[in-house]
Amino acid sequence: MSGLAARKHRVVTLFQRHVANPLNRRLPFQTLLETTGRSSGLPRQTPVGGRRVGDAFWLVSEFGHKAQYIRNIQADPRVRVRLSGRWHHGTARLLPDDDPVARLRALPFFNSTAVRAFGTDLMTVRVDLED
Repeated sequence: MSGLAARKHRVVTLFQRHVANPLNRRLPFQTLLETTGRSSGLPRQTPVGGRRVGDAFWLVSEFGHKAQYIRNIQADPRVRVRLSGRWHHGTARLLPDDDPVARLRALPFFNSTAVRAFGTDLMTVRVDLED
């Protein structure tokens, strides 16, 4: 990661961790992705943007393998997704060969714009929903 990309990652991550995510988690209809912490074993909830298509939920990670929730998925792909206030169990799949920029065109505009603007290493994630 270049110096500029590393700085951008640090600034965006600090803002998300300390300002945006704590506020967004409290919104009852904010989409949340819940992973299991790879070290702690505790549930970790991350506000995400994406779209349900049939029995799958699609999202694009801004920071790819550097994102903590991506690292948690690598350790344990069993997740929960809160959609419209209701929790769904599923299995997350990282899709590094998918075109994340093309995928963002099919996802909600506001979130996709932010991911493109702030992201440094985009990666598509599909969650196969079980219920």
